[in-house]
Amino acid sequence: MTIKPCIFCRPRPEEVILENCKAYAKYDKYPVSQGHLLIIPKRHFRSVIEATEEELSALWNLLTMARSYLDEKFTPDGYNIGINDGTAAGQTVMHLHIHLIPRYVGDIPDPRGGVRGVIPDKQHY
Repeated sequence: MTIKPCIFCRPRPEEVILENCKAYAKYDKYPVSQGHLLIIPKRHFRSVIEATEEELSALWNLLTMARSYLDEKFTPDGYNIGINDGTAAGQTVMHLHIHLIPRYVGDIPDPRGGVRGVIPDKQHY
């Protein structure tokens, strides 16, 4: 049986938009919106719960840098930040990654409820 290599463990250099000692950022291959980035730890692990304090700090710092980068490059009106943790939550690549999704006024008719929209009938309350 051949084990498929993790697509996030060895990014191509041209894919890396930003990085620090513990993480890197790249554009999502299937973006939800213009500028959709993934913040990915360099060490392979599945869940945010498995991250060390140093990795969590590096991920958060890179997320902050990535937001500044997107603010300058695309001037979005807001952001959704999310982690799919486990198959039941929609995780398809079993290497932790944080979605930084720029949002733009008018991209959907009513964005209220934001990430609650992962279960559509729970988005609006």
